[in-house]
Amino acid sequence: MTDQSPPASCPPVAERRLHQFSHHGIQVDDPYAWLRDPGYPDVKDKDVLAYLEAENGWFEGAMTPHKPLIDRLFQEMKGRIKEDDASVPQKDGDYVYWRAFETGAQYRKWYRRPVAAQADGSADQLILDEPALAQGHDYFRLGALSVSPDGRYLAYAIDTNGSERFEARIKDLFSGDILPEVIPGTLSSLVWTSDSKGLLYGLANESWRTDNARLHWLGQDVASDVELFHEADEGFRVSIGLTSSEKYIVIATGDHVTSEAWLVPADDPHAEPLLVSARLPGREYDVDEHDGTLYIRTNDTHPNFRLVKARLDAPGAWEEVIGPDAHFYLTDFTLFKHFYVTEGRQDGLDQIELRDYATHQAKRIPFPEASYSASLDDNPEYDVTKLRIGYESMVTPDTIYDYHLDTGALEVLKVQEIPSGYDADRYATERLMIPARDGTEIPVSIVYPAGFPKDGSTPLHLYGYGAYGLAMEPGFSTSRLSLLDRGFAFAIAHIRGGDDLGQQWYLDGKLDKRSNTFTDFVDVARGLIDRGYTAKGRISISGGSAGGELMGAVINSDPDLWGAVVAHVPFVDVLNTMLDASLPLTPGEWPEWGNPIEDEAAFRTIQSYDPYGNVKPQPYPPLLVTAGLNDPRVTYWEPAKWVARLRATKTDDNILLLKTNMGAGHGGKSGRFESLHETAEEFAFILWQLGIED
Repeated sequence: MTDQSPPASCPPVAERRLHQFSHHGIQVDDPYAWLRDPGYPDVKDKDVLAYLEAENGWFEGAMTPHKPLIDRLFQEMKGRIKEDDASVPQKDGDYVYWRAFETGAQYRKWYRRPVAAQADGSADQLILDEPALAQGHDYFRLGALSVSPDGRYLAYAIDTNGSERFEARIKDLFSGDILPEVIPGTLSSLVWTSDSKGLLYGLANESWRTDNARLHWLGQDVASDVELFHEADEGFRVSIGLTSSEKYIVIATGDHVTSEAWLVPADDPHAEPLLVSARLPGREYDVDEHDGTLYIRTNDTHPNFRLVKARLDAPGAWEEVIGPDAHFYLTDFTLFKHFYVTEGRQDGLDQIELRDYATHQAKRIPFPEASYSASLDDNPEYDVTKLRIGYESMVTPDTIYDYHLDTGALEVLKVQEIPSGYDADRYATERLMIPARDGTEIPVSIVYPAGFPKDGSTPLHLYGYGAYGLAMEPGFSTSRLSLLDRGFAFAIAHIRGGDDLGQQWYLDGKLDKRSNTFTDFVDVARGLIDRGYTAKGRISISGGSAGGELMGAVINSDPDLWGAVVAHVPFVDVLNTMLDASLPLTPGEWPEWGNPIEDEAAFRTIQSYDPYGNVKPQPYPPLLVTAGLNDPRVTYWEPAKWVARLRATKTDDNILLLKTNMGAGHGGKSGRFESLHETAEEFAFILWQLGIED
């Protein structure tokens, strides 16, 4: 590396080292390939570490003058968080469970008390202490958490470096003792057998893929655990769950487009697994069971899914219960003892419907706003008389309801408290439809201060993701208020690649249609400008992971639109990553992006939009990029290589910053206040670049 310790006035410059290869007869130049440490995930290469540290130093130097603004934003955001907050208690069997933060704590504590006990604190039992588990670690994340059916044991998994390789442990809640058996390297849920003596889990293999389901018996050596299921396809991942009745353990396997499920009796995990239906390429399904009948959600006849049922003795003979609908996207279903619930989106808006097993007729729960996010919340019991529901909108804080089945009444249990104060009347929200260049109408959720002038004079922040069929819900954010209170509008572009308007919306933004995601985002921005919500150069944009890829694509194609860009752990080295089958995620990602190793058309498609490969000599907007050294999803060298190439190629003097979390992974720093500080840094960067530093 030519300049590992630059002076404060000079950004780091990464050395260009010749690295070329050919595929399908096409030559690719990758002069920053050396930034990938061959020993990853153990990064020790001195040149690599020196470059990352130099970039971190450059970031700190650039942001230091704006520390008062960062501190002010952080205090604003922290002031909107109830520090001693707690969840609404929920009954599960013989106990009521909840979790709570103490004042000043970064992490939660988990509690329970017997159902018959008074809620005066005298019978409260601390079952898991996250702050104690996190002590001494720069990073901490609680993964799976599961109480045994008899209420005696708690299985939990923790990650202390961001690598997402969790260590599972078991606590005896009656004695308070931690059992001696420890299961390292888990990457799954933790599911108990009916007798509370066995625990199912999945281990991550060397490729960071769960290809197994294993059984551990309490009191036995972990080395003697039995593998109940193994997946041979390197692109598939195994998950473990329970049916709603808890009679069966569901072992499911699949990739982004194909799935398969097996059922194992929860009281006899060594029994021969029951295959629901053998995998068919391109068909997805998930399964639950009620009184000997299987209910299955599948996309076998339509992208928006339908619901079918089958007998346990003939699980592959499917009978339609709810047919597919071009306007209703069936996203989930949950079975209860006397009724079941379907969830979905009607033309992009969340709907929750109750149905009886006899007629399957739907009773829809009404919600008051034109744009919102609503879903079932925590409903652990099978036999219920009310449903726990979560609801929010861009102006309505997170609200927890109980929906009473007998009366249809929605009982408010908790509204997110904002200690520094919040008045919804100070803000307004809209749902817009903005045409893309091919005529497709793109939904946009937008919130802004009351009295917002639509004359192009104000800044606007535009957020997008557009991948993996993940919808971006129009929910509430207390951090966002720091932009709104400075005159910003905040918009979410529901671009193709997500499933906001159904599964076809997802299909129209992947593989050879991937460019729709990028052009949709640009066209939404131009449409907002045309309608007076902002002006060119007054738009800040952000996205993370695949949304970071979006950021890279749109600054290559339309750099003059953006006044500030934040790309979190951006997936920007797409071609190189998809060409490397040895990387943990790559084989499972080919259904999403294409396999450029075998398919020349996929190679050319990815090469056409790959953000790293398409950096060119032109002015680029101000850019803040983040990375995680331990990130197993988007490896640190992707953003590092991208920044290095941008720095060497762009023709402007706009600021370019790279911040690598040296002890964290894909989600950045852990802890509610540490992560909040990173949001404050992001917003300070945006305000600085748009000239709003009050």
